Amino acid sequence: MSRPAPRQLTDAMSRLTSRLSPAGTLARVQELWPGVVGPTIAASARPTAEREGVLSVLCEAAVWAQELDMMGGDIVERLNAALGTEAIRELRCTSA
Repeated sequence: MSRPAPRQLTDAMSRLTSRLSPAGTLARVQELWPGVVGPTIAASARPTAEREGVLSVLCEAAVWAQELDMMGGDIVERLNAALGTEAIRELRCTSA
């Protein structure tokens, strides 16, 4: 009796997590966020809610919230391009 070759655990985990992920706009934005804003911003700010096109972003400091407010238009454009739809129309940034 032969057994199938072992499979990579990372492949199985990737398939599992993709099936468990929520399918809403916020979940998709959270998935795309690091690639859209870059690792430095992603480490200091994270999307926490989305309602009617307004994306709430929680920043670790007020200076980050201010910076993202100024970059808001550009970030919205890049997010919508990554999403393939005009789902986000505004960022609302707050600090912890």
